[in-house]
Amino acid sequence: MPETPSTMLDLGTPLPSFSLPDFNGKTVSDADVKGGKALLVAFICKHCPFVKHIRGEFAKFTNEYEAMGLKVVAIMSNSVEEFPEDGPEGMKQEAAEAGYNFPYLYDKDQKVAKAFKAACTPDLFLFDGNGRLAYRGQFDGSRPKNNVPVTGADLRAATDAVLAGRKPPEQQRPSMGCNIKWYPGNEPAYFSNPAAAAKA
Repeated sequence: MPETPSTMLDLGTPLPSFSLPDFNGKTVSDADVKGGKALLVAFICKHCPFVKHIRGEFAKFTNEYEAMGLKVVAIMSNSVEEFPEDGPEGMKQEAAEAGYNFPYLYDKDQKVAKAFKAACTPDLFLFDGNGRLAYRGQFDGSRPKNNVPVTGADLRAATDAVLAGRKPPEQQRPSMGCNIKWYPGNEPAYFSNPAAAAKA
């Protein structure tokens, strides 16, 4: 299964603005989720085997850390022409099955994915209380079929640091997953060269 890495957006990047509907059509914006100690923005989807692999532990992590002051929002940016099951009905089903209690938003025109330079699912962006990017990288070292336990160790350590008012270490390992399924002709420049575009 091909793996696409995160673009590793520059640390300190301000939170991009967004306003998107959830799977029930209720609009949620960045203003609705800003202002806490930390904010996690996760690009995920229903069909991706990498997301499925961490889904249970990710739901556990979000429930545990939301109680400590982390705000969480997930975004689905895939083409629903290519993967209809990733659309709002599938998102609703996924949230119910996984036990997601955070807003799960539908980025229909893929503009928000581009604003974050999101490249893969899962792609995880942790912002500090000032809305600056503090961590972008893997949930942990586990991948489908590599026999590493799913623990969320990397994201847990980064979130612990941000909630305590500290910066996570700058050495961060990129998330790996399925590439975001762009609509034909909508592929961003960084899709063909993620590393170069992240520096642009």
